[in-house]
Amino acid sequence: MPRIHAILIRGCAAVLLCATARLASAHAYPTHQVPSAGATVGSSVKEVAIDFDDGLEPAFSSIDVTDAAGKSVIAAKAVVSATDKKHMSVALNSLQAGDYAVAWVAVASDGHRTQGHYHFTVK
Repeated sequence: MPRIHAILIRGCAAVLLCATARLASAHAYPTHQVPSAGATVGSSVKEVAIDFDDGLEPAFSSIDVTDAAGKSVIAAKAVVSATDKKHMSVALNSLQAGDYAVAWVAVASDGHRTQGHYHFTVK
């Protein structure tokens, strides 16, 4: 009887470990942003780029950048790198001094969706 009990405990632990590992990798979250959140940058910024901790589904992932009036300043649709599915960027129109908001949506390769936003300032 103790042997069966030990086998059941090990089996439950293995199932729990697998479930936890699956949940941990189910969503894509930013690991690096350029410009970074809260940064003050020059007007020469030509793109916003975000690296994620999981591969992205290009058709459903996006970045939008808006000025203080809420007007989009992106020059084209955001793209996920063909060689690095964890890297997404968007080209920007010429930026004037002011505050800008970045809103991103990341759909991981497994279909899970995350989203977020941050601000940066152009001096």
